[in-house]
Formats: sequence, C-alpha cells, structure tokens
Amino acid sequence: MQSTFNFQGAKKIVFGQGALRKLADEVRGLAGKKVLLVLDQGLERAGVAQQVVDSLEGGRISYFRYDKITPEPEPVLADEAAELGRQQGCDLVIGVGGGSSLDVAKAAAMLAKNVGKAEDYIGLETVPQPGLPTIMIPTTAGTGSEVTFTAVFTMRDRKKKGGINSHFMYPDLALLDPELTVTLPPHPTATTGTDALTHAIEAFTSLQSNPMSDMVAREAIGLIGANLRQAVESGDDLKARNDMLLGSLLGGLALASAGVGGCHALAYPLGAFFDIPHGLANAVLLPYIMGYNLESTEAKYAQVASLMEAGETGQSQRSYAEQSIAVVRRLTLAIGIPQKLKDLDIPESAIEDMAEMAMTVARPIANNPREMTKEAAIGIYEEAY
Repeated sequence: MQSTFNFQGAKKIVFGQGALRKLADEVRGLAGKKVLLVLDQGLERAGVAQQVVDSLEGGRISYFRYDKITPEPEPVLADEAAELGRQQGCDLVIGVGGGSSLDVAKAAAMLAKNVGKAEDYIGLETVPQPGLPTIMIPTTAGTGSEVTFTAVFTMRDRKKKGGINSHFMYPDLALLDPELTVTLPPHPTATTGTDALTHAIEAFTSLQSNPMSDMVAREAIGLIGANLRQAVESGDDLKARNDMLLGSLLGGLALASAGVGGCHALAYPLGAFFDIPHGLANAVLLPYIMGYNLESTEAKYAQVASLMEAGETGQSQRSYAEQSIAVVRRLTLAIGIPQKLKDLDIPESAIEDMAEMAMTVARPIANNPREMTKEAAIGIYEEAY
C-alpha cells in the first residue's frame, strides 16, 4: 500500500435513472454550443442514439455525428473524428457507448487542441496541453473509461495495442444513466461486466493500491459480484443494471488511481493479434492470473471472497483466498464466458509471441502484485490454453 497517493477521475459525475435528460443543461454548463457526438452505429438500432439526440435537440444544442466506431478501435478513427470536429468548429465532445466510443471521443477532444495524430501520443503524459471539454456517457457496465485518463487503441498493422495516458484526458463530466444499459444483450453484458470486475480486483491488489482506491474497489467488487449474473440473465432488471453501472464506475475510479496488473498485460496481445474484445480477454484470463498472484496477495484475495460471499466462516485466510478464485470461475462459467484460450480459436503456437508482447505492457506488468516474467506469462497462457 502506498504511503502517498493521488486520487482523481472525471471532474464531475452525474449518476442515476433519467440522468440523460440533464444532458443539454450540462452541455450549456460547459459553455458548449457545437457538439461533436461520437458514438457507434449499434446504438442506433438499440434506440439509445435517438435518446441522446432528442436530449440535445430538446435543449437546442447543435451537434455533428461521428459514428464509424469499431471494436478495439484503431487510432485513425480518433484522427477522423477530430478532423470533423475542427471542420465544424465544435467546442465540446460527447462520447456515447462502450469503451471504444469513449476512448475515441477522449482522443478526438485532445487532438482538437494538439497537433499531430492520435498514434503520436501513445504513452504516458505525452500530451502537451488540454483538449476540448468532454462528456462521457457509457452504455455498458463496463470499461470505466468515463472516469479514466486513458484511451486505448489497436495498431493492427503492427499487431500492437497501446494507450494515450494523460491527465489532460480526464473527462469533464461522466453522465451515467442505468436506463441506457437495459438494451445491452447478454454476451456483451457478461464480458463488459467481467471487465469491470477485473478492474476492481486488479486495482485492489495492485502495488499502487491505496486507501481511497481500496475503498471504491471493495464496493465495486461487492456490487458486481451480487448483480452481474442477474444483469446477464434478466437485462430489464433495472436494479441490477443500476448496481452494475455503479460498480463499473467505482471500478473505473479504482483503476484510475491504482492501475491494473498482469491480467490486462496478458489480455492486450489477444486483442492485438486476434481481435479478441478486451473485456472477453480479461474475463477468460482473470482466474488464471488470480491463481498466479495468490501467494503474493492472499489477504486481499480473502477479502475478495468475503465481498463476493464465497466460502464459509471459520476458514483460514488461505482457504478464503482460494475461494476468491473459485467464485470468480463459477461466475464467469455461469454467464457464458469461455474458460480456455483454445475456445477463442487462438493457436497454441502463438503463446510465446503473446508472452513477449505482454512484457512490453510495462505499467501493468510493473504493477502486478507478484513479479511477472516472460516465462511466467508463458506458463499462465499454457494453463489457460
């Protein structure tokens, strides 16, 4: 645990059912007159895009849409969105959707006030000045991108993933309305929900964990553990959706403060090499990473078991810690997450190359509670295969 720490997230958070109706007022509060609206086309079919548009039009806010978002986006999408914003003289950016839309929106807002392309800024604190104000509206629970300073991109030509990480990219407003998540189908509900659980568990056990991040991570673990299966099986259960979105938000705040660890590092190559969605990659690998880390974070894994209501009273700390892995595995199995890498059609021959790339994801590797080597990464992949 760190003796000194920073705790930061979106500058303002608005959470609750019907919160979207406040959007136009929030835009005006940020002096927005022309909005660049970044969202994916799937939201049109779900009716979510129209709700956002209705809120803006009802408040007489002009907007220009960029809707070419793809899963695991390439940085050129942010370049295109930023160019549209510049051409139209936009003074505020709204991102709506899952992590892909939010990440593109954050990067586009940054590029509106900084020269060059999104790929030029991959790294830590490479952005020289603030971008346009931003409002992030997640429709999944989720990536937590609405409160983080990161935008992650996939460079497919180089088989690499990387993030733009800058304190200038913390959103000005995270607006979270559980009603927008009700139409999310079961499978993405499962994968994004497990992604949020991964954020919370990894932040809770990371080397950068601190009292503030631990507090929100514990709450996130409890909320997600209690509600994820219900949200997958009964998507119209608004209470489950509410608590999942809150858990995702808190998990995002935890990772923004404490960072993540080995699961994220080993998940990145699955996306870069094989286009496996980030949430799914995390969901498959999480129990195996927890097994590897057990000896270094036994006390906190015991707390995870308690938060997820696993185990019986009177057990040893070690037994409780082992139960945390078991309960995560049972949950992922119950919500339809594949349990092995081979189920994702990943060839076993790729393991060494994936391990080599995972070791280049420097910050999560360094933040893992147990030292991670290439040989250890290979072993985890082989166990997960």
